[in-house]
Amino acid sequence: MTGVNDRVRVDLAAHRRARPRTGAHDELVEQTPVGDVLVRELIRVQLGLALRLAGVVAVALGGLPLLFTLWPAGTRVDVGGIPLPWLLLGILSFPFLFGAGLVYTRLAERNEADFAALVGRPTDPHRKP
Repeated sequence: MTGVNDRVRVDLAAHRRARPRTGAHDELVEQTPVGDVLVRELIRVQLGLALRLAGVVAVALGGLPLLFTLWPAGTRVDVGGIPLPWLLLGILSFPFLFGAGLVYTRLAERNEADFAALVGRPTDPHRKP
């Protein structure tokens, strides 16, 4: 029996581990200047999104007093027995704010998923770190 003692173990995973992994994820982990730029860009994008949506909310809700100042007859309009200013500011503003919050959350999560895809880490919202 020749070759019984000459066994060779083939391990393909060892070859994969030998390659150095370079990428955006490593830049983040090692806190290099490139990783710092990536994080700052994510923060800039998230801040821009927040400021744009805050502007939409401020114009929509802050513009109502201006509307009623420019159109005083609108304060005397009743919709279903409720004065229009009360309806807009007291009732309909809450679903509007809820919708704005929902839109912000969805867009912010999309930005974070794009960032996670950029750095090469899959994102799973149900996964615990």
